[in-house]
Amino acid sequence: MPEAAANPKVQKIDDYRWRIPREGKMRTDGIIYADQQMMEDIQRDMSLVQVANVACLPGIVGHSLAMPDIHWGYGFPIGGVAAFNLDEGVVSPGGVGYDINCGVQLMRSNLRKGDIQADLQKLIEAIFRNIPSGVGSRRKDLKLGPADEREVLTRGAAWAVQQGYGAEQDLAHIEDRGCIAGADPDLLSKKALERGRPEIGTLGSGNHFVEIASVAEIFDMEAARVLGLEPDGITVMIHSGSRGLGHQVCEDNLDVMLDAAQKYGIELPDRQLACAPVQSKEGKNYLAAMACAANFAFTNRQLMGHWVRQSFQQVLDRSAQDIGLDLIYDVCHNIAKIEEFIIDGQKRKVCVHRKGATRAFPAHHPLIPADYRSIGQPVLIPGDMGRYSFVLLGTEKAMTDTFGSTCHGAGRVMSRHQAAKVAKGRAIIREMEDRGILVRSPGKRTVVEEISEAYKDVADVVRVAHEAGISRKVAKLTPLAVLKG
Repeated sequence: MPEAAANPKVQKIDDYRWRIPREGKMRTDGIIYADQQMMEDIQRDMSLVQVANVACLPGIVGHSLAMPDIHWGYGFPIGGVAAFNLDEGVVSPGGVGYDINCGVQLMRSNLRKGDIQADLQKLIEAIFRNIPSGVGSRRKDLKLGPADEREVLTRGAAWAVQQGYGAEQDLAHIEDRGCIAGADPDLLSKKALERGRPEIGTLGSGNHFVEIASVAEIFDMEAARVLGLEPDGITVMIHSGSRGLGHQVCEDNLDVMLDAAQKYGIELPDRQLACAPVQSKEGKNYLAAMACAANFAFTNRQLMGHWVRQSFQQVLDRSAQDIGLDLIYDVCHNIAKIEEFIIDGQKRKVCVHRKGATRAFPAHHPLIPADYRSIGQPVLIPGDMGRYSFVLLGTEKAMTDTFGSTCHGAGRVMSRHQAAKVAKGRAIIREMEDRGILVRSPGKRTVVEEISEAYKDVADVVRVAHEAGISRKVAKLTPLAVLKG
C-alpha cells in the first residue's frame, strides 16, 4: 500500500465520524466512520485521498462516504460508498472493483458444536474435495456450455435452483433474489465468457473462504431467534465473487470509461476513477455487463452452498432436513445499483456504489425478505480466519446517513506482500490448529497472506458501525474450520 504524501485535513464530528471538509474541486464533504485509533491507522495509507477524489466526481449526492473497514483500493477506497444522481451523475468501475459482487452467504443449521467436533476434519476435507479452490480452480463435474452460461448471466441464482442446486426458498434470502436486472451477455467479451465457463462453482483464491463456525455470543435474542441462530449453533459462511469473468468485465471497461470521461468532459482526479454518465451509452453498457458478472457471482455462491450441504450429508450420514443448513442471507459487497431513497424530503433514484461495503436496509423495507421485515436486513461481516465474524442488521440511520450501507469486513492493515514477510518462518496452519481452528488450503501462500495480523480486529470495525447506528449487532461467530482459497 502506498504511503500518503499529503492526506486531506480531517475534522472530528463525534466519537465515530470524521469529516473531510469540501475544498478545491471537491463537490461535497467526505465522511469517514472510525474511532480515534482507527483514524490514526487510516491516515497511514492513501484511502482518505481517495475519499476526497470521489467527492470530486460529477453528480455526487450527499457525501463521499467511508465505512470503518476503509483501506486503500483501486480508485475508490475499499469501504467506500457514494451515490450519484441519474441526470448528470456517473458510474465508475473503480467504484465497484475487479471482483464484481464479491459477497458473503451465511447458512445456519440444526447442529450444535458438539455434534460435529469429532467429524470436523472430515467435514473440511469433504468441502475441500467438493469445492475447487485456489488460483484458476475449475470443476470437473459441471461445465457450462455457451447457452447455459447466458442463462447464468441473465437469471443468476434462479438458474442454479432450477438445475437442482438448492431450493426455491433460498432465492428469497438472497439480495435481489440473486439476480440484478438488465444483464446483457452480448456486451461481454469472448475472453470474459471463456474465463467464466470453467470457473462456475469454484471458490477462487485471495481472501475467499468457506468457514464452519459456531455461535459464540448473541447480542439480540429476538433477532437471533428470527434468523435461526442459537448458542453453539453451527453456521457456514461462504465468501467469493465473480471469478475471472467479473475481473475481465472490469478490465474490459476501464479503457472504455477513460475514453468516455474525455468524451463527456469529466475531469478525473485519478485515472482509476474512469467513469461515464449513468445515462450515457457507455454507462448503461457497463451496468448491463456488471449485472452479468453480479449474477454469475450469485450463482457461484448458490452452487457452493449446495456442495457444502452435500458435504455435511456425506460426512455425517444424516438427511438434509435433519442437518437443516438453511440460507440466512447472501449479500453483495462490490456493486453499483439504482436504488431509491428519501433525499431532502423527496423520493429519488440514485446510482449507489458500494465498494467493499454492504447494503443494510432497515426493518419494514419492501426489498428485504418477508420473514425478516420485523428486524431488518441481515448484514454479514466476516473477520480474519483466526478470530470471529459477526451478524448484524440494517437500520433506519443507515438509510438516512449512508444510503443504506455499512461495513463489509475487517479491512486490511497489511498488503499481501507485507503479511507474507511477517509470516515468514512461521507454521501458520499449526498456529491456527493450536487455537482450535482447522485450516485447509490448496497451498501455503494464501494462508500466510491472510494471517490475522494482516487485518483490523473486526470487533472494532463492527463496534464503530453499531455505535454509529448504521447497523446493529445480533451475534458473534467463531471459526472451527476454514477452507482458504
